Amino acid sequence: MEQIEQLANLGAELEDMLRLQTKIIAYRRLEKAEELDAIKNVARMDHFFTFCQVPFLVRVNGFTVGLTKEDPVSERCTRLCGLRPATEESKEAESKQLATTWFGTPEQAMEQQEDYPRIPPGGAIVLAPLTKKKFEPETLLIYGNPAQLMMLMCGLQKEKYEQFWFSFIGEGACSDSLGQSYVTGKPALSIPCYGERAMGSVTNDEICLAIPAGELERALNGLKRLHKTGLRYPISYIGPSLDPRPILARSYPDQHKG
Repeated sequence: MEQIEQLANLGAELEDMLRLQTKIIAYRRLEKAEELDAIKNVARMDHFFTFCQVPFLVRVNGFTVGLTKEDPVSERCTRLCGLRPATEESKEAESKQLATTWFGTPEQAMEQQEDYPRIPPGGAIVLAPLTKKKFEPETLLIYGNPAQLMMLMCGLQKEKYEQFWFSFIGEGACSDSLGQSYVTGKPALSIPCYGERAMGSVTNDEICLAIPAGELERALNGLKRLHKTGLRYPISYIGPSLDPRPILARSYPDQHKG
């Protein structure tokens, strides 16, 4: 419980520092579906839905949402988010379907199928606003504008530098963020796909970053250190027509004294 409390407090501080418009999402894969019963006020969907819709219910509406493979959720989604394994038969069927929409041929669609980072299947998954302290999360999903998430990644680098790689797999972008981060244990940035926008109400200016829950403190500490140097969100505009040295001197005093 102490770990849950600490993460929730860090999440609240990060939401405030970056002025995030929606809540940070906590995600956890459960080995058994019965484990959902131990989490209070878990909403279950009683009509057909896609995983694309779930993050909105959590980050905007504040719901705690539980899913199992027995729920009326798109089977394709279950093979990405940790509920059902992908088989050669399922990949071939999806490739034929995707060749009528996003890809030119079933062979090209199959290439995408092979590239998907897939969360190992469990008995259930659960998502909730991090600040509600419902469970100890494995991965966090953070939606924001490019400037907010750029500062967040810079905060991670301020504490410990590493190069971050961007992935775009196409339709099914939850794999670029949630799947990629879960499988690799690294931060993963994604451009939300058509489905997330059409069904999940992701806005035109939003992108998504998934990070392991254990990296939240690193990100926040780095942001605080950047903040002390004057590098913070919202970003102050210097403008293209002015001498930038007075502004730059706040963060680079030795290089811009004049």
